[in-house]
Amino acid sequence: MRSDTQPLLEAFFRSLTQASQSLLLLDYDGTLAPFRKERDQAVPYPGVASALQAIMGEGHTRVVIISGREAADIRPLLGIQPSPEVWGLHGLQRVKPDGSSEILQPDERTLEVLLAAGEWLDHQHLRHMAEFKTGSIAFHWRGLGECEAEEVRGRVLAGWLVIAERAGLDLLEFDGGVEVRASQADKGDAVRAILREMEANTPAAYLGDDTTDESAFQALQGRGLSVLVRPRWRQTAAQLWLKPPDELLSFLARWLRACRAGAASGKTAAAVKR
Repeated sequence: MRSDTQPLLEAFFRSLTQASQSLLLLDYDGTLAPFRKERDQAVPYPGVASALQAIMGEGHTRVVIISGREAADIRPLLGIQPSPEVWGLHGLQRVKPDGSSEILQPDERTLEVLLAAGEWLDHQHLRHMAEFKTGSIAFHWRGLGECEAEEVRGRVLAGWLVIAERAGLDLLEFDGGVEVRASQADKGDAVRAILREMEANTPAAYLGDDTTDESAFQALQGRGLSVLVRPRWRQTAAQLWLKPPDELLSFLARWLRACRAGAASGKTAAAVKR
């Protein structure tokens, strides 16, 4: 972490200690868990799930996962009971801790265009590298050699660009792939919706790694702390940069200490009043 960002971090954790509630927003792949070619094996870095479990157990922090995955994929990988709130599909889908869910269904035109995008993959014999989700198709080239990945990337972008433009769908590159998706919501929209449910002075932070997290970083400007979590720095709207897993774990450990310090301070104040 750069020394010039340390005052910002110190001020944030002071506010966290003094607050009765806080908000911790987290991307999943690349942030809490390392990337895996086998996506069903992408479990969190050691210590991350237990740290989040402890933070949730203090009862002062609302923990929310915001991911491009289906929410149903996140909950078993994270392995936290009870599960935190999960917003999947870049904000199109919301699953609350009690298991109840909400989803913005794509319109008929969007579904038609996604069907065409899938058929194009069939013609290119690339369907096996795609992930089909509600309202989007993600194509992954992670695990390929550099030259092969660049060749496939060019083919998919060229083919999907024309298809996406038919219905105004978003074509969004991420680390190791590209996704054609409905433009109804993104992670920034999810962050703004969650913030509207919180008190205006609630300390809030968003941790993410990819270009898909940039809209969330921007949505938090002037309202909370935005943190880039990845091994190598890249240009970003985030205010801080942490290298996983060690600096990520240190951040979560400090969050937990701030929650506990705030709880202890509140008990002391209550005792003095009595």
